[in-house]
Amino acid sequence: MKCLKNLTDQQLVRSYMDGDSNALATLVVRYKDKIYTSIYLLVKDKYLAEDIFQDVFIRIIDTLKGGRYTDEGKFLPWAMRIAHNLCVDHFRKVKRSPSIKTSDDRDIFEVLNFSEAGADQRMMADQSHDRVRKMIDMLPEDQREVIILRHYADLSFKEISALTKCSINTALGRMRYGLINLRKMMTEKQIAL
Repeated sequence: MKCLKNLTDQQLVRSYMDGDSNALATLVVRYKDKIYTSIYLLVKDKYLAEDIFQDVFIRIIDTLKGGRYTDEGKFLPWAMRIAHNLCVDHFRKVKRSPSIKTSDDRDIFEVLNFSEAGADQRMMADQSHDRVRKMIDMLPEDQREVIILRHYADLSFKEISALTKCSINTALGRMRYGLINLRKMMTEKQIAL
């Protein structure tokens, strides 16, 4: 029997649909950090992000068990699309758009995997990630969204354009302006990472 970790996403999906629940667990472990981090950066609330994260996998399970999964070989973009849509649904429900604000909550780094390092190295890494996250929080929503989906979720610009319903050039432009704005903030605040 093959080790599940060595299987492709599509093989894991097929294995899960054939009754192996460990195959789905392998997919969850493989992508939980990217999906949760992207949700958290969009909604900026740890508990809401956890709820939406769980809803994403409930939707995934329902779709797989219902035999409606069709994105062969593209599990992560499909899961990210579900996550993005659930975030959008949440903001529609509360009838407001996501606010751009800074947050001192460092819980996002609980889901990131840092290699075992000394306390001083972990603290410096946490501070750098915190600075970057605060600057990303200050970007306009469309720029912030593209940077999150590209950097944290590793989606291609084609996948981002499909997810955000804009052209690839628009997604590239938002990324470019987002990076320019981040550089400007770093220069103005003389921040060194």
